[in-house]
Amino acid sequence: MAGGRNNTTVAKFILLGFSDFPKLKIALFTVFLGTYLLTVAWNLSLIILIKMDSSLHTPMYFFLSNLSFIDLCYVTSTTPKMLSGFFQKTKFISFVGCAIQYFFFSSLGLTECCLLAAMAYDRYAAICNPLLYTNIMSPTLCEQMVVAAYITGIFGSSIQLCALLQLDFCGPNIINHFFCDLPQLLVLSCSETFFLHVIKFVIAVIFGLTSVIIIMISYGYIVATILKISSLEGRSKAFNTCASHLTAVTFYFGSGLFVYMHSSTDSSLGYDKMASVFYTVVIPMLNPLIYCLRNQEIKDALTRCKKKRIFSHCHS
Repeated sequence: MAGGRNNTTVAKFILLGFSDFPKLKIALFTVFLGTYLLTVAWNLSLIILIKMDSSLHTPMYFFLSNLSFIDLCYVTSTTPKMLSGFFQKTKFISFVGCAIQYFFFSSLGLTECCLLAAMAYDRYAAICNPLLYTNIMSPTLCEQMVVAAYITGIFGSSIQLCALLQLDFCGPNIINHFFCDLPQLLVLSCSETFFLHVIKFVIAVIFGLTSVIIIMISYGYIVATILKISSLEGRSKAFNTCASHLTAVTFYFGSGLFVYMHSSTDSSLGYDKMASVFYTVVIPMLNPLIYCLRNQEIKDALTRCKKKRIFSHCHS
């Protein structure tokens, strides 16, 4: 313990991680390491594929490549530290390191909320206004929407970080989690946390519920348009372009809102930890699969990429 800024007496925290399951340490490490490596490989491969194949240079895949980049950074902000903790007797993280980790994790999470809403609007424009789609979703607008998502995500996280830095932490310093998250830090503070609880709730409403409302409105129009399509094949094709996004949205917002919309107590932190595993580790791995498994354009792009490699190898 040492003195610090803002009367903070806790210089470092102890992350419990998954120490509740000592007999499963090796198994959990193997699972999380494999999940992390798959997440990095799949998201990085998708980014490269979209970059290399000109047929994928469309608004939908522009947003998808940014989603993969966010997921890549998102999982990297927490998982490496968590993995290293499996083989440390005491899993320390400095107060500054904790604040930095939370800032990056929160910024990326809020940015993903905005990006998923932008992707819903893109699907609305593609299905409800197909003739005007190219004009509506211009490259400039797409870039502006992505930049706005990053800026608002960083801004929202900065507000929470500034409020967090005003709190005092006098002990205990044990975080019952595998990374530094706001609900767990609020429980440990010896300051009055009501204001920050309000900020947490407001940020969750602004970014979470607002994004969900935008997505629901977009899909309301999409469903109404799909029902007007006479051919079964046309309906199926239109639905398939939206099913992947809806699946990703349901997983991400369902687990995220569970953690941030309810009041955290010591008894609820174990449930928060399990929900956090889902949206911080599992979802970033699943997103490339969700968007690619039933996507014929991605499969065609992979085929073309393989043919180019074979041709290049034979030519050389």
